[in-house]
Amino acid sequence: MFNVKEKIIDLGDGRTIVLETGRMARQADGSVLLKMGKTMLLATVVSAQEAKEDTDFMPLSVEYKEKYASSGRFPGGFMKREARPSDYEVLVSRLVDRALRPLFPDDYHAETFVTINLISADLEIIPDALAGLAASAALAVSNIPFNGPISEVRVARVNKKLVINPTASQLKDADIDLMVGATIDNIMMVEGEMKEVSEEEMLEALAVAHEAIKIQCKAQIEFAAEVGSTVKRTYSHENNDEDLRKKVWAETYNKSYQAAKSCTADKHKRSESFTAIMAEFISQYTVENPVNTSLAKRYYHDVMKEASRRLVLDDNVRLDGRKPDEIRPIVCEIDPLPATHGSALFTRGETQSLTTVTLGTKLDEKIIDDVLNKGTEKFTLHYNFPPFATGEAKSARGLSRREIGHGNLAHRALKNMMPSDNENPYAIRVVSDILESNGSSSMATVCAGTLALMDAGIKLKKPVSGIAMGLITDKNSSKYAVLSDILGDEDHLGDMDFKVTGTRDGITATQMDIKVDGLSVEILTKALNQAKAGRMHILDIMTAVISEPRPELKPHAPRIEMLSIPKEMIGALIGPGGKVIQEIQRVTGATIIVEEIDGRGDVNIFGENAAIITAALDWVRKIVAVPEVGQIYKGKVKTIVQFGAFVEILPNKDGLLHISEIEWRKIGKVEDVLKEGQEVEVKIIEIDSKTGKIKLSRKELLERPPQQEGERRHHDQHHEGDHHHHDPHKKE
Repeated sequence: MFNVKEKIIDLGDGRTIVLETGRMARQADGSVLLKMGKTMLLATVVSAQEAKEDTDFMPLSVEYKEKYASSGRFPGGFMKREARPSDYEVLVSRLVDRALRPLFPDDYHAETFVTINLISADLEIIPDALAGLAASAALAVSNIPFNGPISEVRVARVNKKLVINPTASQLKDADIDLMVGATIDNIMMVEGEMKEVSEEEMLEALAVAHEAIKIQCKAQIEFAAEVGSTVKRTYSHENNDEDLRKKVWAETYNKSYQAAKSCTADKHKRSESFTAIMAEFISQYTVENPVNTSLAKRYYHDVMKEASRRLVLDDNVRLDGRKPDEIRPIVCEIDPLPATHGSALFTRGETQSLTTVTLGTKLDEKIIDDVLNKGTEKFTLHYNFPPFATGEAKSARGLSRREIGHGNLAHRALKNMMPSDNENPYAIRVVSDILESNGSSSMATVCAGTLALMDAGIKLKKPVSGIAMGLITDKNSSKYAVLSDILGDEDHLGDMDFKVTGTRDGITATQMDIKVDGLSVEILTKALNQAKAGRMHILDIMTAVISEPRPELKPHAPRIEMLSIPKEMIGALIGPGGKVIQEIQRVTGATIIVEEIDGRGDVNIFGENAAIITAALDWVRKIVAVPEVGQIYKGKVKTIVQFGAFVEILPNKDGLLHISEIEWRKIGKVEDVLKEGQEVEVKIIEIDSKTGKIKLSRKELLERPPQQEGERRHHDQHHEGDHHHHDPHKKE
């Protein structure tokens, strides 16, 4: 019944990847089951037979989905079924999409759906590094036109050694973690984080990744031949009018070049001048002599693109008048929002991020409940891009995949510079709201995030800055230009969009999309070095405004104190049924979280201000304090008995203050000196080693009177008068 074909890819270290087709999902245009260990991904691809009317782009959708059953788990939530995609699923979908999209033929416009399902999961095998291979293999065995194949791998540096597709445990110790997507000939996509590594080390990792990808691409070409799907479907999705194309070029190119050369920094003015040229071209046509407007606009888009590119390549000038390595003017402001725990406004040209920092407790940590990843995250970063940021008249609806992707890049840029857990008790949320955008708002988020964290008083290890680079190459010569701090327009007219973040000492994150064949190491090296110079320039401006974190949190910022207590004291602090801890929280207004970690009690006390924290901290310390001989306490008289008084020196801990230890003079009745509920200073003079009973003294804290009879009587009378305890019936 099944015509099953298999291809085995040897990773060279005893591990193998098996591609299989013909058994599952046979009605899709292409379907491949990828197996590695116990992990299985099912990738399918379906493409419509015809393109929709007036579609002049590639309508590609990539969905990566993880099934909870794949690792033997129930989904959380009330419905107990997979719902909207998690951030992780969105990020993996984007990784695959970015590598596939540029490789469909330019004139192929049929709706195409790529779905990758994780159907069996081994917790040690990270599936994101296999999703690109599975998707490309499904395209390879289909009849859908595609200029691939591609594959994606993770390259990590563990103990100074570069490893391809490391295990989850190995990745924990890595200082380079890059996802690389490539064809046999060219790297297409890079995304990842690093712990302050040099440009040379990053390039070495890319080279190692590409060697592994070449083997996986070769296997797919052989697989397609074995399956018999080397002939792709015929299609016609574009009707072209060569005469109109020539006419558009002839009549608009020079004007467009002059418009580009007018070099205005205002993107709306630039857009208006380009639009006017097209409007003038269309105006020569009438109802009797019509023109295909959408076709003319498509040709004109190519004209604008070429004019802007030639301006850079031939005149060394950019659309806004800058030189290739020049960065737009930067203004950094800290604390623009006085009621937040930390804030910054970072403006670079026409791109602006307003970023806030909020501090919270363990209870505010982000809960992660993905298929392969459970736990909490102390540091989160959210990025919002409203339509008004680019002057668009539309409502902001939901969270876009782009916002998740950009937020993730900024999070990775900063996370390895965050203070360690024992230096930072807070859950930290950074939110970047993009108020205006003309290129590299994710990099503005990194810069604004650094400033806001330092403004909040978070002990960031080192400040981080980021820059977006562009590249324009000449297809007819070896000319090229690397552009620093690109505009939005330069992003889509260039051959590469390349974002790099880092400290003074190395790169912390990168994201690269390459749209051109054969990018040489020489060009990449130049781009990385130019990016480094740009990052340093931006860091200089940032650190001139704030050079290190504020020494103190803001007065209105909440406070957390961390305390480590012996394991056996946890019960005393919580009390029966939580009675003690609830009372402390009710009386002081603090929030207290107790966890047992590594055989000790980890106590976090959280309060809205310093006074709340102090009160709760004192209370907790008293509960967990171990009484020692010689220590002095301010206690409270609990009960008075004939032979003395029981004084509570610590919560629920009493000691006996014997009548002979109340004062130096002899006392007839305890009540003459003490009352129940009275506060009294006492010192521990003995702790019974067997029973733990505590003996207290008050007199040892009082000045010992001289022994002469006359002076002693005078001292006693004076003392009694002071305390209003004089008793005329008392025997001396």
